[in-house]
Amino acid sequence: MPTDPLPEWVVTRRQAIGSHVRAARTDAKLSQEKLGELAGLDRKTINRVEQGTHATLIDHLLLIADALHVPLTDLVR
Repeated sequence: MPTDPLPEWVVTRRQAIGSHVRAARTDAKLSQEKLGELAGLDRKTINRVEQGTHATLIDHLLLIADALHVPLTDLVR
């Protein structure tokens, strides 16, 4: 079970992943809403991932990577 609050490095890493998602989305010239449609997620979920404010399911990252046509490793590097 995770510690509460989470270590700062976890939050920092989550935000970095969100930045990678945002960069890939903007490179693809997609809005959050359009990426959500392509990934089968809602815009709020895409926003939360990009902001790094909430824990993200690996399933969501896989769907986002697929919708952006990028390897998952590009988003979590």
